[in-house]
Amino acid sequence: MEKLLQLIGESISQHKVRQIILSKVRKKDEEAFQKVIIKPVNIKGQVMYQFCYQYPKKVSHINLEGLKAIDACAELVQDYFRQVNIFTTEADYQGMISKKGKVHLQKKPPTCQEIDTAHNRTKHYLLSEDTPYDFLVKLGVMNKEGKVLAQRYDKFKQLNRFLEMVADCMAYLPKDRTLHIIDFGCGKSYLTFALYHYLVKQQGLAVKITGLDLKKDVIQFCNKMARELSYEGLTFIHGDIQDFEGEDKVDMVVTLHACDTATDAALAKAVGWEAKVILSVPCCQHELLTQVHHPIMKPMEKHGIIKEKLSSLITDSVRGNILEIMGYSVQMLEFIDMEHTPKNILIRAFKKDNYSQEAVKTYKAFKDFWSIEPYLEKAMGEALASRL
Repeated sequence: MEKLLQLIGESISQHKVRQIILSKVRKKDEEAFQKVIIKPVNIKGQVMYQFCYQYPKKVSHINLEGLKAIDACAELVQDYFRQVNIFTTEADYQGMISKKGKVHLQKKPPTCQEIDTAHNRTKHYLLSEDTPYDFLVKLGVMNKEGKVLAQRYDKFKQLNRFLEMVADCMAYLPKDRTLHIIDFGCGKSYLTFALYHYLVKQQGLAVKITGLDLKKDVIQFCNKMARELSYEGLTFIHGDIQDFEGEDKVDMVVTLHACDTATDAALAKAVGWEAKVILSVPCCQHELLTQVHHPIMKPMEKHGIIKEKLSSLITDSVRGNILEIMGYSVQMLEFIDMEHTPKNILIRAFKKDNYSQEAVKTYKAFKDFWSIEPYLEKAMGEALASRL
């Protein structure tokens, strides 16, 4: 134990720590924290150590300077946890602590040799827990003191994850004019309001954001809230994605949980507008369920639940491939942890100047293999047909 504590102390005091993860609690308690993640952060020019305490339904943070951080970490290791992972600039260590306090310590080559303290709360906590944001208070995620309500913590994490992905898109968006953004299937618009806050309040940009949804009462609620918050440039309209008209150019298209082929309709609109950024979380991909077939895949096709998951993955793969054919660079990312929702794949696409013929060959072979006729191909129309 002494050797492990010495290693922690030296790593922190010599500023070698990239991250420390404390896990496997010794005594299970549903109300107590289950894991603690420690990492260096830069606060007003001073290197501090942020302790992130992960409870079953919430997360809390505290920042400590070097010596206090060493003492706090030592106490947690001695009294609460059985596993310690230390990631430093020189090596990675894993310590396993037995019931009798004996430590088995392993050393491996480092997975990261640089420490970037600038990317702490700014990147991962674009909305901090100790700041009352007007839209989050109105939406019932926070109280007036800035405390996240326990039952809304999953939503708070989702908002931060979404904004983190938006932040990575900023290099692809123009800064010298008003940004035009469409949010298809906006619902109650937690993410739409968060997007407006981030772009306008935090980034200082001019925006025109339009939210579209089929529920009239939701649209009325969102427009009322936008007026009360004085969010100029944010409007919500009632309508269907396929029938939406009146725009010639859009910079970003967001479509989260648009059901089945509604996602494809939104993607087709985005490509037609030559949107520079597309963020899409598909939902309920049933279109190809009855089409997907290959003799070799019978063991997967004969079980409904497996075939449904298979068809969902095939559907999103087709969407990504078609976007590549239409001149986009495509990423498939985890949107939110599987424990919160199974609808966790986010398609993020950036407009490029050209496309690869290899993407066309891949698409044709993939389509033939599964014997499918995707709706998205039809929705793209001549623009895609001319490239196939």
